[in-house]
Amino acid sequence: MDVIDIHPHAVSKDEKRYPFGPVGGKMSVWAKERPVDGDELARSMDKVGIRRAVIVHASTAYGYDNSYAADVAEAHRGRFRFIGAVDVTSPDAPERVEYWVKQRGMVGFRIFAAGSTMDEGSGAWLADSKTFPAWEKARDLGIAICVQTRFTGLPMLRKLLERFPDVKVVLDHFAHPPVDDGPPYAAAQSFFELAQFRNLFLKLTVHNFNDLRAGKATIRSFLEKTIATYGVDRIAWGSNFPTSPLTLAELHELAERETAFLSDAQKQAIFCDTALTLYPALKAL
Repeated sequence: MDVIDIHPHAVSKDEKRYPFGPVGGKMSVWAKERPVDGDELARSMDKVGIRRAVIVHASTAYGYDNSYAADVAEAHRGRFRFIGAVDVTSPDAPERVEYWVKQRGMVGFRIFAAGSTMDEGSGAWLADSKTFPAWEKARDLGIAICVQTRFTGLPMLRKLLERFPDVKVVLDHFAHPPVDDGPPYAAAQSFFELAQFRNLFLKLTVHNFNDLRAGKATIRSFLEKTIATYGVDRIAWGSNFPTSPLTLAELHELAERETAFLSDAQKQAIFCDTALTLYPALKAL
């Protein structure tokens, strides 16, 4: 099977050429302690047999300067595309989106509304009207938007899905829904309700495999309900390497092991085909 990774990161060892300036002012631990540059990422992929990937710009290292991700994609143009980051609250957001797409080859951008370097309550601005011009530009350019938020941010995401039904939206890590109650996962109902929006896609990562071991939850039961609700053609795998201490090979093995109960066609969708739907530019690689 041709595997595509839609969520690896890359951080340069050259701090002078690519100075750090993390969003929110706090650098992620992984970027400081175990950075992997573009060449190392390519070698790690070779060891696993992953030929193509969409690098997710490390906003917790470089803020809104996508230069390194763009340069890595250019240097390895036969295997990488990249997702950038844009300050969607800035008045010049549409111009920045257009620049990174048309001048540097960006295939989508990511809105980092909540994460390890930000407070749980951050991201109340996600559905603010001042962000709409950036969404409109993404619609005009036909690119996808990744959203990293927590479960509490889903009401804001719902507003955006309603307003922009023709923009493909990728929800990072399923937004970490509550799962401790186990099947039928009533506490995560608002997550499953979002399946009605056909432009919403889910990114399955190591965070999910860790989260779904809590309480009465099991990885298999939650994934089975998610697939039954969303459809396997709206789920794509991303390693999140190297944010986890695991190697890329170990992350891929974990994903294969925990999805072994799926059919070959379902795994084909998760590990390859959905990525091509989200990022058609991968087809040229």
